[in-house]
Amino acid sequence: MPTLAGTVCMGLITIVMGVQVSIAAPNELESKRADVAKGEKVFVRHCAGCHGSEGKGDGYLLLGPEPANLTRPTTKKRSDTMLLQTIHEGKPNMPSWKTRLSEGDSRNVLAYIRTLKK
Repeated sequence: MPTLAGTVCMGLITIVMGVQVSIAAPNELESKRADVAKGEKVFVRHCAGCHGSEGKGDGYLLLGPEPANLTRPTTKKRSDTMLLQTIHEGKPNMPSWKTRLSEGDSRNVLAYIRTLKK
């Protein structure tokens, strides 16, 4: 039978290890909790018009020049937090999606964006 001290110690180790995982792999956290297939559907419906069907920024120039190429290394290096903020808040030539997409849909789109190939 485990002791109280042993149980508390294991709990603390789990918490510390969890923090280490989140610090070590920030771009993998959102995609593990998200559904890529659902993200692709949302992307096709709401994002591909400007970003292109493959995310290369070659869609319609409806809102201004040069939609982001989501397959570039600079995009891939951005943290999930930064990309989610861009989805939610928009950019000068990109509308905010925070009132149109749920938190889950935004995470799913992010997971899909992470799968795009250069």
